[in-house]
Amino acid sequence: MKYLNFKNGDKLPAIGLGTWKSDKGEVGNAVITAIKNGYRHIDCAAVYGNEAEIGEALSEVLKEGTIKREDLWITSKLWNNAHKSEDVIPALKQTLKDLQLDYLDLYLIHWPVAFKPDVANPENDEDFLSLEEAPIIETWKKMLEAKKEGLTKHVGVSNFSATKLKDLISKTEDGPEVNQVELHPYLQQNSLLEFCSKNGIHLTAYSPLGSGDRTDAMKAADEPSLLENKVIQKIAKKHGASPAQVIINWETLRGTAVIPKSTNEGRIIENLESTGVKLDEEDLKQIADLDEHFRYVTGEFFVTKGNTYNDIYDEK
Repeated sequence: MKYLNFKNGDKLPAIGLGTWKSDKGEVGNAVITAIKNGYRHIDCAAVYGNEAEIGEALSEVLKEGTIKREDLWITSKLWNNAHKSEDVIPALKQTLKDLQLDYLDLYLIHWPVAFKPDVANPENDEDFLSLEEAPIIETWKKMLEAKKEGLTKHVGVSNFSATKLKDLISKTEDGPEVNQVELHPYLQQNSLLEFCSKNGIHLTAYSPLGSGDRTDAMKAADEPSLLENKVIQKIAKKHGASPAQVIINWETLRGTAVIPKSTNEGRIIENLESTGVKLDEEDLKQIADLDEHFRYVTGEFFVTKGNTYNDIYDEK
């Protein structure tokens, strides 16, 4: 297993289990299966609606005594309706209660978007808070406060472009340690990866396999299938691997963490075994040529006519 190293000596396992879209009644078993088969990194979020079940699974695993809390890396995220200063730490404490943990290893601002506190998902312009009403820097200060209080060991962001990272970094001496973004061969994020590397920010790749199990409402009519890409399949055949293993291995070779989601035991194990794939220079060149700046998760579900967040992705 490769690790991403932090200044204080902590190590983030490069391959983790994603839990977005993992249904209740399945996600707990997936977490237990993952941990028992070698995973030590579990990625969660309040908005996924399954943290309570994940908490039961974590409690069950830890009670067995084979795995200690310090052996695990647990990430969660602040949802968009808790950006106001007074709401950040209560939201984190609710996540800790649901996960049955005393602390997180990493807590992220899920999106550079703010909703009113009683809004789970926006339906009109009035459901948003403006950047003046909920400045990112004020949310960030509370994230840092949570870190000082020991509620989380590390803090970061998700879905932030280099432009937004620059703006945040310019306003604080203690910037994000991680940025979690969509990243895969069709969206390689080369400039963002370079920026983050230069500024000591680790990248974590979500939807690394194309997130084919998203709802139809989130899919484009003609979106390409990453796992069915002929180049990826050819490389997979060459190495006696699956297309998913090729992609996951490619992610880790670039120095990023990656969080493929699955509730299927075979695929959970297979994804972790991607560490055994040995991609060569020709493989990497062919994958590099696949970049289309194509997003599976567009952020359009946040766009209403007059809100201030039409530039969530202000660069490719």
